[in-house]
Amino acid sequence: MTIVTVFNQKGGVGKTTTALNLAAALARRGCQPYGIDLDPQAHLSAIAGFTAQSGDDTILSMFQRDRPLKELVQRSSTSSLGLIPSHMELSKVDTLFGKGYDVVNRLNANLRAEKFNTENTPVMIDCCPLIGVLSLNAIFACDCIIVPVSADHLSAKGAMQIEKTLRALEPVLKRRVNRRYLLTRFDGRRSMAWEVLKVLEEKFGADVCRTRIAENVSLAESPAHNKTIFEHAPNSRGAQDYETLLDELLADGFIQQPALTRDEREDIVN
Repeated sequence: MTIVTVFNQKGGVGKTTTALNLAAALARRGCQPYGIDLDPQAHLSAIAGFTAQSGDDTILSMFQRDRPLKELVQRSSTSSLGLIPSHMELSKVDTLFGKGYDVVNRLNANLRAEKFNTENTPVMIDCCPLIGVLSLNAIFACDCIIVPVSADHLSAKGAMQIEKTLRALEPVLKRRVNRRYLLTRFDGRRSMAWEVLKVLEEKFGADVCRTRIAENVSLAESPAHNKTIFEHAPNSRGAQDYETLLDELLADGFIQQPALTRDEREDIVN
């Protein structure tokens, strides 16, 4: 099954929103996705309803005590997402463990050793917005990367830096990591949004998602209610966009999860 990392070196571009709602869209197709929160800010954990009092039952415990990942999964009471939460102490990982290969490959090694996703379910990894031990763990572990890029020029520059990083890592990884650049917070009334889209398409070609996530009030509101967009506003433009994005990724083989028929999908949702 597919392990997907959601990452950009710039904050505020929709990383957590994309990780959460893409996982939720998959859940609506009948699978039970896992999420891994690798951001010390723990926004994904908080939205899913998990606030860890210590690092013992979070992903930090894997780094500190090599605790099995399956012991760290918590199941959300409001969705089908099984989440390994984060904790603010995770920010000390770089200082505590350094940046050797064994450290940056630890998540990958544990996922493979535990055969964590042999239940035919996807794993969605949410990252902090910088290159370090945590984001490198996510890159080493994943099958593919989604790079959310908000419709502004600074975000596009961040995407170009990620492309350079991924190319530099290819000799170490011994493979090209499949990636998609996803334009978020897109407002078709703004000329800058179209300019950024043109820049991405010229730079990354077919790696740019055809689906664009529109600027949407419901998407901005849903985290405050600790809900996915499908729980908060299932008929909103934001919900439609993430459903369309999943359709695209499934059709392109970017995520390996069979899509259900419309009737089967309605049975799950209802």
